[in-house]
Amino acid sequence: MVRRIDLIPSSVKLILALAYDLLSLSLAFYFSYIIRLGFDSVEISRHENLAFISVVGTTLALFYAFDVYNSVVRFFNAKAFLKIQLLLIAASIIFYLTSFFADAFVPRSVPIIFLVIASFQIAGARALVSLIAKKSWFDEREGVVIYGASSAGRQLVHALSQGNKYQPLAFLDEKKRYVGRRVLGLKIYSPLHITQLVKKHGQFKVLIAIPKVDPIRLKQIVAHIEPHALELLIVPGMSDIVSGKRTIDELREVSVDELLGRKPVQPIAELLSANITDKIVMVSGAGGSIGKELCRQIVLNKPKELILLDVSEALLYEIHQELSEILSESSNNLHVEPLIGNVQNGMLMRHIFSKHNVQTIYHAAAYKHVPMVENNVIAGVTNNVLGTYEIAQAAIYCQVETFVLISTDKAVRPTNVMGATKRLAELVLQGFAKKDHNTRFVMVRFGNVLGSSGSVVPLFKKQIKRGGPITITHPDIIRYFMTIPEAAQLVIQAGAMGTGGDVFVLDMGNPVKIVDLAYKMTHLMGLTIKDENTPNGDIEIHYSGLRPGEKLYEELLIGNNAEKTQHQRILTANERSLHYSAVDVIIEQLKEAMREEDEAKIRELLIAAPLDYQPAENSVRKIKANDNICSKVA
Repeated sequence: MVRRIDLIPSSVKLILALAYDLLSLSLAFYFSYIIRLGFDSVEISRHENLAFISVVGTTLALFYAFDVYNSVVRFFNAKAFLKIQLLLIAASIIFYLTSFFADAFVPRSVPIIFLVIASFQIAGARALVSLIAKKSWFDEREGVVIYGASSAGRQLVHALSQGNKYQPLAFLDEKKRYVGRRVLGLKIYSPLHITQLVKKHGQFKVLIAIPKVDPIRLKQIVAHIEPHALELLIVPGMSDIVSGKRTIDELREVSVDELLGRKPVQPIAELLSANITDKIVMVSGAGGSIGKELCRQIVLNKPKELILLDVSEALLYEIHQELSEILSESSNNLHVEPLIGNVQNGMLMRHIFSKHNVQTIYHAAAYKHVPMVENNVIAGVTNNVLGTYEIAQAAIYCQVETFVLISTDKAVRPTNVMGATKRLAELVLQGFAKKDHNTRFVMVRFGNVLGSSGSVVPLFKKQIKRGGPITITHPDIIRYFMTIPEAAQLVIQAGAMGTGGDVFVLDMGNPVKIVDLAYKMTHLMGLTIKDENTPNGDIEIHYSGLRPGEKLYEELLIGNNAEKTQHQRILTANERSLHYSAVDVIIEQLKEAMREEDEAKIRELLIAAPLDYQPAENSVRKIKANDNICSKVA
């Protein structure tokens, strides 16, 4: 916002400043004689007037030469104050010397009195204007408390003081030796005293000034702050600050994956590179959330060529443009080929695999939204089952080395069509794995990924920003969550371990109660949930009821006979599979029902198949929120 004072021309401001300083120096000069000699005894001759012209003229010239008039008064600080004082001391010395070269009557105390009066009128007035201006900004700026009183915290205070958005109120720091002391005029409090700060200042934002914070520590910090419903922001990473990509006051929201995340496990380099480095790799469904991240991770592992396949032109263009920018910035000459195509077209898949000599496929093309597939059974089966069947057959025909299917926890004892189709897709690949060919089929199963399209996190964020309500299907519903980068990285590593027909399960950590996630997200945006305990809260929660086929919880394993692998977060599941002849029978029956567009028959076939599919809406079983399926085999 432009201030009115900023509209005044610089030349006018300079004239006003010169006029004020001239008046101040004149008053200081004559009052110094009056104070020293008394009003009745003062006699100013032409010699004293000559001294006056010398002192005032020299002082104004010094002010101009040393850029006093180029300084913005509202940013007046100690350094500017010291500069003016030194120049006024020089002026006082000149004042005293005029008694010699101008034969003026200058008692020794008069220059000292002149210095004191001029300092109050010139330096003091500027300091007062600055304080008044800052006081008015204080009323306009939003109060913030800075978490971390170390170097980054102090830099952040300096940066914020130059702006007009945030006003630092205090520091929070865990170090006991800091608590109770003051830094840059701000008192340092323990994180345990946030309630005290809220009572003193009301609602404020908390800015985490720890550029490289450990995920576990960040989770602990969030645990201190989140119950108070204070909006939480964090400074950029130190590498971005040092490289100049971002400044320390470019704050960002604390992401939900940081809120719920775990300390990442260092990947095993050989597993990351085994199916990618110097190989021709294809990602189907490359424009989806998981597909995009797989592409980003694949590029880092130096394939010979990367082929992007998606049925959506818009999504394909988006990921191709992103990868092109990444490769351009890193001077990487990797060839990335975007192809529009449907995995259900077996002939097209054979053509692509033959033409490009594809060696590794990550098959992420699938319909994944439970309610959508529930209402579009034929499309769901066509894409998720027959699409997998066709692309897998093409892979065998073209002797693709490795085929990795991205599966889901909803494939375990499915209660919806989407889960049933993904479980059948697993059985299709396990059946193919038993045939005599050169393609190694691997399946990787995991739960929800944070921030993927259609997931609760972006939905909740949107609902909170528009003032609610937040919609949740059931107060007891729980889900496993994992970040997209971690999921993609584990998928690549799991795909390198299988021998053929393997089902790998990613350790998703502890499940999260969705209603608790809603509360935390709301609190971290500085708002409160309206409930029985907080009737005047900001955001309401509406429970819509479980959707058709939706579970209260999700499982990752069929049975408890999973085994550890060389990676601590990847398990291998020993589960029932089918011979490929049995798979062919199911596929042919489904094709026949689909030709007749008999949706009821398709559902019957899915129920009859060995998928443990129970579509009844009341076929849900409760599970404790802290019951980690994967931990049973740890």
